[in-house]
Amino acid sequence: MNWKKYYSGKTLLIATKHQKELVIGPLFQQEFGFQYAVSDRLDTDMLGTFSGEIERKGRPLQVLRQKCEMAMDLHGEDVAIASEGSFGAHPHLLFAPADTELLMFKDRQNGIEIWVQKTSTETNFSGLEIHSTQEIPAFLAQVKFPSHALILKKSKDDLVQMHKGIKDEGLLYSLVDQYLKNSGSCFLETDMRAMNNPTRMGQIEQLTHQLIQKMNSLCPSCSFPGFSIMEVQGGLLCSQCFLPTQSILKEIYRCQKCLHEEEKLYPASKYLEDPMYCDYCNP
Repeated sequence: MNWKKYYSGKTLLIATKHQKELVIGPLFQQEFGFQYAVSDRLDTDMLGTFSGEIERKGRPLQVLRQKCEMAMDLHGEDVAIASEGSFGAHPHLLFAPADTELLMFKDRQNGIEIWVQKTSTETNFSGLEIHSTQEIPAFLAQVKFPSHALILKKSKDDLVQMHKGIKDEGLLYSLVDQYLKNSGSCFLETDMRAMNNPTRMGQIEQLTHQLIQKMNSLCPSCSFPGFSIMEVQGGLLCSQCFLPTQSILKEIYRCQKCLHEEEKLYPASKYLEDPMYCDYCNP
């Protein structure tokens, strides 16, 4: 099947209330000919909020799938796309904040579910307890205010007294003054919703390109889209002792439709590993 011709003119639902359609929609329209629409009847915040009022239930991939399915059910369509972000410490770099984004395309009629993930240190994710207005200017510069909005709370864990989407410096200082007079402190944090965070929106745009590339990778056996890496296996030999290391020896590509598999040995064009990464030579 020619998937680009098949999708041309079809409606792609974008499950978002945070304006992600601005970067996702045009790219999918250009590549596949979709007519995209925002699922305005789906409140994605009910599945979890960054500011903490509603805790995310389930793993990010489960939430993604749920967003797509709920949007399709609400609008009676068969094709949807959704994204989900997580913020916190980088899994490998100490003390570095990270943004992990996932993006899923789901075609219910054809049984297609293709998703991609990206973890990046390109994020302004941060927070600071404020005791004096003199602490504010350095924080504002760090988090790219006012192009990137802020959230102000009475305290870090206070989910009631909260002001979101602050981009006006005068309003920010006025609110901080009120908190300092009443409580002696307050908590300032980055607003990570995509429409208030251009850095995050840029990450979603990059991920959209990645998803399109993955969809354009067709199975050599059945031509189903999304033929991609599903598994990596270690075992690259050490250049000194020639024993297997944990470094990647091969990647396994698999079709989710017909389960056809292909192996790619030495994906990084590296045929032996440095002894410093060998558990035997460098225990």
